[in-house]
Amino acid sequence: MKTKHTLPQPFKGIVPPMITPLKDETNLDIPGLERLINHIIEGGVHGLFILGTTGESTSLSYALRHELVARTCEIVDGRVPVLVGITDTAAIESLRLADTAEKKGASAVVAAPPYYFNLGQPELIEYYEYLVERLSLPLFLYNMPSHTKIIIEPDTVKTLSKYKGIVGLKDSSANNAYFNNVMNKMKGRSDFSLFVGPEEIMAETVLLGAHGGVNGGANMFPELYVKLFEAAEKGDVLTVKSLHGIVMEISSKLYSLGNFGSSYLKGIKAALNIMGICSDYMASPLHRFREAEREKIANNLEEIKSKMLNLKH
Repeated sequence: MKTKHTLPQPFKGIVPPMITPLKDETNLDIPGLERLINHIIEGGVHGLFILGTTGESTSLSYALRHELVARTCEIVDGRVPVLVGITDTAAIESLRLADTAEKKGASAVVAAPPYYFNLGQPELIEYYEYLVERLSLPLFLYNMPSHTKIIIEPDTVKTLSKYKGIVGLKDSSANNAYFNNVMNKMKGRSDFSLFVGPEEIMAETVLLGAHGGVNGGANMFPELYVKLFEAAEKGDVLTVKSLHGIVMEISSKLYSLGNFGSSYLKGIKAALNIMGICSDYMASPLHRFREAEREKIANNLEEIKSKMLNLKH
């Protein structure tokens, strides 16, 4: 087993949902993967999350998913905790991937609800019970209703938090009312980590007591998101306002081109490719940006980079 980083409780900070650098449908971009991981870690992040939505997990073959876990853990080599997404419609495949994660040195796994049958909350509780009883790694719940059709209700989060192996929640609903409700129900559990996915609301949720962000932009600009998190954790509202403004520039100028449901992901991959970090190939059914959009991304990236220079001073 490779060097492993044990999760603190609560786990806090910026945990980028890493994109998956691909050469084609069946091969990872290995040099790009190494450059990307080192780039992210050098930005001061607190962990790394692979095989989430931003990692195109559901579009990858099982062989690629297992290979990505092994190679990522090897490259990270214990420098930060590695969290592995094990979301699947088949629980047995989730457990197989979790087994690989444990053997290769990951620190935790992350599971959204199975996304085919529309489970009720009692069934959802039974599903997570089934997983946690068979897992050797800590488990984060992953609320992603836009993709799974299922909300992990605040009361369900509270019920599941009673299991020793369930240590936190990643919420990608972008629903502040939902997240505030969860925080209120969990206020007596300082050991249970609460993270948000959408970077546009990360700072405000941390100011209100959340533990951090799983923010896609930290693939490109990890230092920015770390500084924003640190400012929010300290209650430094002036710095939060300044840095949050740059995050919103990233959101509007890199994530919103064209009429694509996947514009956010296309934008991140195009930007990383333009930055010389890794390939922008996307697994089917998605496709990378064409030249017209790439040109816009390149121009917008230069504008954002000029603002990023102020972070160095």
